[in-house]
Amino acid sequence: MTSDSSKGLLPAGLADDLPPEADIEAETVTALMATFRAHGYERVKPPLIEFEDSLLEGPGAALAQQLFRVMDPQSQRMLGLRADMTVQVARIAATRLGARPRPLRLSYSGQVLRTRGSQLRPERQFSQAGFELIGSDSLEADLETILLAAEALQGAGAKNLSIDLTVPHLVGVLAAEAGIEGARLSQLRDALDRKDAAALAAVAGQGRTDFQRLLEGSGPVDEAIAGLKAMALSDAAAAIIGSVEALVALAKPHMGDMLLTLDPTEYRGFEYHTGISFSVFARGVRGELGRGGRYLLQDDEPATGFSVYLDSLRRALPSQGNGTRVFVAAAEGFGVTKNLHDEGWRTVRGLSNGADALAEASRLGCTHVFLDGTVQALGDTTKKSEKT
Repeated sequence: MTSDSSKGLLPAGLADDLPPEADIEAETVTALMATFRAHGYERVKPPLIEFEDSLLEGPGAALAQQLFRVMDPQSQRMLGLRADMTVQVARIAATRLGARPRPLRLSYSGQVLRTRGSQLRPERQFSQAGFELIGSDSLEADLETILLAAEALQGAGAKNLSIDLTVPHLVGVLAAEAGIEGARLSQLRDALDRKDAAALAAVAGQGRTDFQRLLEGSGPVDEAIAGLKAMALSDAAAAIIGSVEALVALAKPHMGDMLLTLDPTEYRGFEYHTGISFSVFARGVRGELGRGGRYLLQDDEPATGFSVYLDSLRRALPSQGNGTRVFVAAAEGFGVTKNLHDEGWRTVRGLSNGADALAEASRLGCTHVFLDGTVQALGDTTKKSEKT
């Protein structure tokens, strides 16, 4: 028999969203989607679960180990629960909206579920909202993505943002030139992700100082670019750095007080990205608020986009409590509550005639009470009551 204490237990990485956090998240999603819409992004709503092979197409291949899988009793085919909504939006763009004019701007929000969390983000189920700009490989598209991501996060209330650029394809170019491939390439990327100089030297060889300089090249964007340009790079690698430099020049006039950094070796979480990518952080907040960048659809159509992680964004927002709520006694007519709603108040209606309005308002966590035909702050009303 299950004990009462164990009935509330949930699997690792899963949690109930309680008041006021659930309300705050819903309001945050509304604010984000309004910003996306203002920039011409149209909302799509893909299903929570679909055929596994669809979720593994194009950018989805990198998330194969994160999929929960179930057998469909109707089709007898394997289904997958989405681990990321970008994959689904890419499918919609390539199929149902394949004939729409490009560039195509789409936005989305919903829940995603993964088989495991990470050290920075242990949550396995979380809300995601974002946008995708499909059909352009221009720097202007990259610029729009970065600036819209920042605008949306700031509009939702996040402050002290920093944008960390990365070029996940740079290491692949340098590795190919050095003849590093297969399992050795995976070891190289792992050493770079862990910032492990000893492991990097063992994999790349003591004579390969370019990878070591990449490892040391993270930091403020101007310093990082200068360090990379000082390396003896091939034309292909130099072109990648040149595109980052050009994008930074376009972005800087719009950055305000946001910090802009570059980590040329970051790869974990960017496995399906094929060009300039980025993460957004807020000072003092665990985990990234979101990440985005350039990738290819399953038909090799260029795209870029950004996904917000709502659980991380909530941690970056000021504490809001339960907000303002007005207690209205049961004896008051329903017209009173309607009038208060029209004025913008949130109300909590009493259900017992004769109950003490002040006591009930306090017990139910209200900030105000409707007394004598007016809305009064609960603290002020309590003080008046004590004096009389």
